[in-house]
Amino acid sequence: MGDSVRFYFDFSSPYSYFAAQKIDATLEACGRNCTWHPFLLGALFKITGSAPLTTIPIKGDYCRHDWERMGKMMNVAWTLPDPFPIPTQAAARAFYWLDDQDPDLAKRFALAAFDTYFGRGRDITAAEAVAELAAGLGADGDALLTALGDDALKQRLKDETAQAIDAGVFGAPFFIVDGEHFWGNDRLWMIKRWIKGQAA
Repeated sequence: MGDSVRFYFDFSSPYSYFAAQKIDATLEACGRNCTWHPFLLGALFKITGSAPLTTIPIKGDYCRHDWERMGKMMNVAWTLPDPFPIPTQAAARAFYWLDDQDPDLAKRFALAAFDTYFGRGRDITAAEAVAELAAGLGADGDALLTALGDDALKQRLKDETAQAIDAGVFGAPFFIVDGEHFWGNDRLWMIKRWIKGQAA
């Protein structure tokens, strides 16, 4: 396998939800691994001046339709949850806590969190909801719940978000492939061509 592709996402990003369904399989077919990096879009918006897509006139209506259409075309469960968007600190911190112990479990947790929020429309803001999700996958829910309040884990997410921004990440999903940047769920075909040396 070549160098890992970095996948940056926010648990409250619909396009990240769709990308998460296929990024690993897409890259494995190209002989690459993928490392997952949740970060906080809210912190990024303060820098870029952007806002949640549903709050932007005209674009918001398009995106609502696009998400529903994408769910059908990908045969993936989709609902626009209420509330939307949500704070995702607890889910992102949980991911990193799990990732330090078992990266595969962390990815399963991420997919479960995405499915809970965008597939079933259940809020995942609360630390208790996140711990329950992780426990259902075999993690120590009580230990995770305690860890979510730890200052070191809170700082870890702040650092990961800052590092993403420093790396040039300005939206979600975002991918870095051998130093090349790709933004958006609709760039996976370009990533495949780039890896296969067909960029020209």
